[in-house]
Amino acid sequence: MKNVLITGANRGLGLGFVKKFLEQNVKVFCTTRNISKSIDLIKYQKKYPNNLEICELDLIAENSNKVLCKFLGDKPIDIFINNAGVIGSSKQHFKEVSSNPWIEVLKINLIAPLMITQSIIKNIELSIDKKVYFISSKVGSIDDNRGGGMYIYRSSKTALNQVVKSLSIDLKPLGISVISLHPGWVRTDMGGPNALISVDESIKGMMSVILNTDIKNSGHFFNYDGSEIPW
Repeated sequence: MKNVLITGANRGLGLGFVKKFLEQNVKVFCTTRNISKSIDLIKYQKKYPNNLEICELDLIAENSNKVLCKFLGDKPIDIFINNAGVIGSSKQHFKEVSSNPWIEVLKINLIAPLMITQSIIKNIELSIDKKVYFISSKVGSIDDNRGGGMYIYRSSKTALNQVVKSLSIDLKPLGISVISLHPGWVRTDMGGPNALISVDESIKGMMSVILNTDIKNSGHFFNYDGSEIPW
């Protein structure tokens, strides 16, 4: 049985990943900031009591690394999906941006994913698949930026992509692949009701990408439909 770790699993894409992996009889470890408020996760745990373990974790808390390490112990993690993220303040156009909201987004979207990856690298090394995926966004592509604005969210995902590229180089000797994924514009709390695709469509596509990528694709940026996105 494969072991999968998913951050930010209480709703949206994170919850979608949990559902799909559980349906495939995969052992799922996941994180949420508040278990008691994660009603859907609790329902899944009751339905799949042997296959779902939930860790209450605030990614930007000082002790987050220790909490996650204790939760996982020496269990191997075949697939790690760095999903947790925020879009940030609505004031992201030129002359509207302020530093504090920007810093908060960078903590969650950029710094926390690397800190977490560093802390559990031994668990990934112990696995067979050795796959790490970061949920990024096409708006983080410098080449694709035609609309300007969105300074806070764009920059956090652009910087995350740079982290992915460096990790792909640093972890290649360990046989660990590191890949950025764009989920598409999805109808979630973040994407809004006017987004183009459903959570199920996005997850189905990304699951296919995960199945069909490995160390040969490490350091690349993929759309949920399998096409490659320029950095």
